[in-house]
Amino acid sequence: MIIQKIVIILKTHKTASSTVLNMLYRFGEEHNLRFALPLGYQLRYPLPFNAHRVKGYRGPRATEFHIMGNHMRFNKPEVEKVMPADTFYFSIIRDPVALAECSFAYYKEVAPAFRKAKGLGDFVDDPNKYYDPRLCNNHYARNLLWFDFGMDNNANFSVELAQHGEAMIRQTFRLILVSEYFDESMILLRHALCWPLDAVVSFSLNARQQKSGSNSVMSGSWVGKAAMLPNLSLTDRQREKLRQWNALDWYLYKTFNRTFWEDIDKFGRAQMEQEVALLRMRREILGRVCLKDGGKPVEAYRIRDKNIRPFQSGVVKILGYELQPGLDNATRTA
Repeated sequence: MIIQKIVIILKTHKTASSTVLNMLYRFGEEHNLRFALPLGYQLRYPLPFNAHRVKGYRGPRATEFHIMGNHMRFNKPEVEKVMPADTFYFSIIRDPVALAECSFAYYKEVAPAFRKAKGLGDFVDDPNKYYDPRLCNNHYARNLLWFDFGMDNNANFSVELAQHGEAMIRQTFRLILVSEYFDESMILLRHALCWPLDAVVSFSLNARQQKSGSNSVMSGSWVGKAAMLPNLSLTDRQREKLRQWNALDWYLYKTFNRTFWEDIDKFGRAQMEQEVALLRMRREILGRVCLKDGGKPVEAYRIRDKNIRPFQSGVVKILGYELQPGLDNATRTA
């Protein structure tokens, strides 16, 4: 059994990718691996990835990198200049309806199409009234997964086009995870990489507060039961219109959600249930040891260590964690 140490995650937006990338960073630091980090902000996203935007890049494979994961718009020929031939490629997807709701909240002031709309329902009722494909950052408002995978998010949907995009993804990516089934995804990932269980234990990053008060509904970078509650601000008709508006993403989601469960069937559902239970138990134990209130997300101002306060963006509050006082250095960095 060989532990896979050369890995790239295509860090798709609002899908749990920040939580997964944090795991990769933790694993890489533990094994003294070399990260392909951006020379500037986020590898110049949303421009297509270019190898020269990686810090320390000196030509095709002149320097060996082990892990890459910052946001990029995927561009395979350029990525292959940076990463070795035996790199394990994977990514993660999310239901386009939930993705659109999260994107609207997070990118409300960034995407012109969202900024003009009074609310998500208003946007969904007539997206063409607000959406101009020529405007910078409007890619957040339509087929965002398709865009992140490096394809034209404004292309007219056809089965032929969708199947072509699917084939391109399958050709490169060894594993596509599903945000709504985050724990199951982590078990598949750890077995694909031959990593130990603790390597995929995590706490949700970028959780967001949807309502004020102590009984807020939370959703974040990995999707728990609360976050899977129906979006009460959208009607069934509006949800269906969102699927149509994001038809290319909806195709990807349906396709790779199906193959995800096929992978679980091959793995064994009984074994999956056992390992998910172990993962959740380990997360609970570490939450009690490392985090105040057992790991319940809190508002940023309540976190005393300013270095770990979450970045705030959009119209909702991004939550974080308050560490237990008195942790030794080994526990803090584990």
